[in-house]
Amino acid sequence: MEFPRRVFLQLAAAAAALPATTRMASASDYPARPARILVGFPPGGAADIGARIIAQWLSERLGQQFIVENRSGAAGNIATEAVVRAPADGYTLLAVTVNNTVNGAVYQKLGFNFIRDITMVAGIIRQPLVLEVNPTVPVNSVTEFIAYVGANPGKISMASFGTGTVSHVAGELLKMRAGIDMIHVPYRGGARMVADLLGGQVQAAIDSLPSSIEHIRAGTLRALAVTTAMRSKALPNVPAMSEFLPGFEASGWICIGAPVGTPPEIIDKLNQEINAGLADPTVNEPLANVGGETFVSSPAELAKFVAEKTEAWAKVVRAANIRAE
Repeated sequence: MEFPRRVFLQLAAAAAALPATTRMASASDYPARPARILVGFPPGGAADIGARIIAQWLSERLGQQFIVENRSGAAGNIATEAVVRAPADGYTLLAVTVNNTVNGAVYQKLGFNFIRDITMVAGIIRQPLVLEVNPTVPVNSVTEFIAYVGANPGKISMASFGTGTVSHVAGELLKMRAGIDMIHVPYRGGARMVADLLGGQVQAAIDSLPSSIEHIRAGTLRALAVTTAMRSKALPNVPAMSEFLPGFEASGWICIGAPVGTPPEIIDKLNQEINAGLADPTVNEPLANVGGETFVSSPAELAKFVAEKTEAWAKVVRAANIRAE
């Protein structure tokens, strides 16, 4: 019986070692087939723009197609859950946005824990949000806007690209800080929201700057303020919200995430390639043109950043009593 037992132990040891060997091989050969980047919002929004820019870069650098797939709904939660449930092999990635740091406080029954179930890979872009109005609204500054809304309580519509999104939460923060009352009108993504704002179906919105900047430059939308602490280089004549409401800050950003358990070798490879793209004019110039700044980060730094933002936005959500509809 001793000889068969030795053979059994040897075979068992070989079987145990096989998955690790396979993982290492897949990491060194990655990508061996097309990969997907899931975006939780419709085409045309900031997340979609950033994901497509970086997908093109990765496709050219790594020799396999990185395909952007839009799965909109529930402030990005549909796409996030699809990535959480996907194999942790680097072939299904997530365009992570600031909304992912808000959703845990807004949605009470998510089927995942974002910080626990998604591994951060690399940053792409950081950009301001922008408070903007249809040009028919008779205001030209934040001060005038606050006075106008104050004179018309509950009559002025403030659109967002979804209940519980950073667009919505930033609007609630504005209402609390300014002491004004507006009607919240949620959309399923920024592109449809901007279309209705252009058409006058809603009067005001807080949008990501990349989605609206060309309309602002063309004069078809009027920007009153960017929501970062400092002015944007892309729109230097548009004041920062903090110039009217000291300390006001609400930034947008886009990163790449992967299912937890994705081999570290793949995470590191993607991080290096994306960071290389952010240093290249073919990537950083288009990002700058839409009002963004490159967001270079290591996976560890990014994980810390996401955890801090999750805690900060949870406080705003609780104060405004925001719940998913």
